[in-house]
Amino acid sequence: MNTLRKIYCRAFQKAFHIAIPFLPYRKPKIAGSVRELPEIIMRHKCTHVLIITDGGIMTLGLTRRLEKALKEAGIPYTIYDKTVANPTTVNVREALELYHKEGCDAIIGFGGGSSMDCAKAVGACAVKPNQSLAQMKGILKVHKKLPLLMAVPTTAGTGSETTLAAVITDADTRYKYAINDFPLIPRYAVLDPKVTLSLPPFITATTGMDALTHAVEAYIGNSTTIDTRRDSLKAIKLIFENIDIAYEHGDNIQARRNMLHASFYAGCAFTKSYVGYVHAVAHSLGGQYNVPHGLANAILLPLVLREYGSCIDKKLHRLAIAAGLADKNTPDHEAAELFIRAIEEMKERFGIVNIVKEIQETDIPKLAHYADKEANPLYPVPKLMDASELEKFYYMLMSLTSKENTSEAEK
Repeated sequence: MNTLRKIYCRAFQKAFHIAIPFLPYRKPKIAGSVRELPEIIMRHKCTHVLIITDGGIMTLGLTRRLEKALKEAGIPYTIYDKTVANPTTVNVREALELYHKEGCDAIIGFGGGSSMDCAKAVGACAVKPNQSLAQMKGILKVHKKLPLLMAVPTTAGTGSETTLAAVITDADTRYKYAINDFPLIPRYAVLDPKVTLSLPPFITATTGMDALTHAVEAYIGNSTTIDTRRDSLKAIKLIFENIDIAYEHGDNIQARRNMLHASFYAGCAFTKSYVGYVHAVAHSLGGQYNVPHGLANAILLPLVLREYGSCIDKKLHRLAIAAGLADKNTPDHEAAELFIRAIEEMKERFGIVNIVKEIQETDIPKLAHYADKEANPLYPVPKLMDASELEKFYYMLMSLTSKENTSEAEK
């Protein structure tokens, strides 16, 4: 990246960092079960709820406890279950039409990050009828208070139940973009471990590593606060203590609960401190090829950490201590290597390989451009990279091992 652009990016990031204490960040109120939602809905005097979810959730019957609770309380509800992975503008339009048709005044995003992001976008469109989603792309363009928005995460990873972002894919161009504004933060986050018990092991792993990515990128960036560092460390500790248990023993309700709380803390951390190039590259892969976001993050995390080099050693040392991998007397570089290697070993245990077979070499300049456009100047990354420098990560993922690909990219 050229010097002038670096100066611009760092100045932009510094301004946002200074502004953090003055911005209206808030954490959602936590509910421990979907059975608490009817009381919340009635307290807010809402009369008809739109539940936004996906077909897989419906097939697994995960909404049944919520539906039963709503019926017993006499609260009418309508379900939109066509949300796809990496939700599209079509999903938002269809759900919004249903919202208006049924006279809804409250929204529940029930599922993974896709359903919650779709729910946020529907809420934004409901209060901004004269503005398109594309016009709300970027930062602080929603402004208006959303209808009562509740989030029920069925995976412990995305952190969408805590964030001010909704990531949407344009159905025509496949360009994936984020809408960021404080009204998008859900009013309530329902951390109910029972809705995560049927999550398959591989999805448990990739979504758990998604939360890990949130915590790591928030911590190593240049816009941390006391609160975000504390939340990141809590998340790291909980993930390293519980992800293998949840992966191997999916019916362990305590491990599932701990992973939900880890995801929540990681979400709170990156909502204020942002993420980095792992997310930017992952979003481009999700938009172009529909690669699940958690899987893309899991693949990329150690590759990007290694590319940052020694400038993050001290911060990774602190994360390694939280993960139980090192102590304060361990040299920084050694602790950092222990932490990155632990992530690589985690990927190996979970069967996550360093390849995204869908990548076409001809797409790489466009994908790198999308990643550059998303990340710079907003993300306060430890080391700045432009589109040409980000291309190496896509080449890495085209070979069976990142080592082979790195060598190839360096030639």
